[in-house]
Amino acid sequence: MKPQDFIALIGPAAQACHKSQGVPASITVSQAALESGWGESGLTKTAKNLFGIKADSLWRGETVMLDTKEFIRGQWVVVPAKWRKYPTWQASVDDHAAFLKRNPRYKDCFLCVSAQTFARALLKAGYATDPDYADKLIRLIGTYSLASLDGEGV
Repeated sequence: MKPQDFIALIGPAAQACHKSQGVPASITVSQAALESGWGESGLTKTAKNLFGIKADSLWRGETVMLDTKEFIRGQWVVVPAKWRKYPTWQASVDDHAAFLKRNPRYKDCFLCVSAQTFARALLKAGYATDPDYADKLIRLIGTYSLASLDGEGV
């Protein structure tokens, strides 16, 4: 999918989550773009999981098993993982915001005053194992002018 089409599809849902949960829309869209390969990843096509959110013991919804790459002890390794499965992309966007909001390890993200600092706080809190994760989000935000989705306050 073309980036512009992806942004047009998920942007409104991201903006709604920004208002209701406080996650900057630019973060939601950049994470979804990065994690899903602009909606083209196997996980996204199989499970409508835009954000690479794994299914932990608290998850009560459907799941799917797929391999993933993790950065462990300084190297990339392929490991099997159980992922959350959603009925729609909207459900994935909504759950992503709720997941960040209710998980105490991400509380510092919500103290941030910019999408860039939010991205760095996500990495620090352990959202991804990729040491370049925050920089990748920030680059996407700049390249595709995603900050325009945030409106005032972020």
